[in-house]
Amino acid sequence: MPLPPWLKTRLGSGPDFSRLKEASRSRGLNTVCDGARCPNIGECWSRGTATFMVLGSRCSRGCRFCGVPAGRPEAADPAEPVRLASTLAEMGLRYAVITMVCRDDLPDQGAGHVAACLAAVKAACPRMAVEALVGDFGGDRRALRTVLSAGPDVLSHNVETVERLSLQARDRRSGYRRSLELLAASRELAPRVPTKSSLMLGLGETASEVAACLADLRSAGVTLLTVGQYLRPTDSARHLPVLEYVPPERFEFLKAEALGMGFVRVAAGPFVRSSYRADELSGALEGRREDRR
Repeated sequence: MPLPPWLKTRLGSGPDFSRLKEASRSRGLNTVCDGARCPNIGECWSRGTATFMVLGSRCSRGCRFCGVPAGRPEAADPAEPVRLASTLAEMGLRYAVITMVCRDDLPDQGAGHVAACLAAVKAACPRMAVEALVGDFGGDRRALRTVLSAGPDVLSHNVETVERLSLQARDRRSGYRRSLELLAASRELAPRVPTKSSLMLGLGETASEVAACLADLRSAGVTLLTVGQYLRPTDSARHLPVLEYVPPERFEFLKAEALGMGFVRVAAGPFVRSSYRADELSGALEGRREDRR
């Protein structure tokens, strides 16, 4: 299926882009911008924002939409929290997203390591807002509580697709209802921390299924939403094909619909991903400015 004309993006360039690229690679840090082949890497890095992926570069799950390599994960690096915090302090970012590969091999699913990274970054960068984009922790509320105890400004977890397609697109150890339960549990455990989720289009979902998914997310207390186009990471049989390239006007319609359902902030468009302009979507920086007045 040929790409439509609206699916074009500029390459990364500029001093901030080069600085982030060099800093992350020279210090052995993984960015989801690189690892997941995000089409917004040029825009986001040129803006001086980035998403850092902790707990290694290989995921213990094999979702069929994701470009992050799947396989047996490497051992967690106990020095990663300090290294990440010192790097972000040097970069002087306003907003950072800390995400993770799934770690079903660890007793706590990697929650303790993520919490240590969050705590180290917040201590080293007190003016930086930090979002935690986490896995489902195998449904373990204790693991979620561990991450929330580190004080993220936003708790993010992606439902990814509509319920009917979840088993086809996501690893068998994941689950649509489990994702909703995690998001609802986060609101229960930390009601002041906004929750965020992301939905991909182009996998064969119907309009009614998308509407039902948005209603489910609102019922779980989610207030921040991103909606984007699924783009196949590789031509490998592992990755699902694109069934539809959704036109920009439909994303605009969905944004208006979602705002009408009660979502506080929505980013929707062909190139939107879960961390797209996360600083603007979260509103956390507005709170930082108010705190300094």
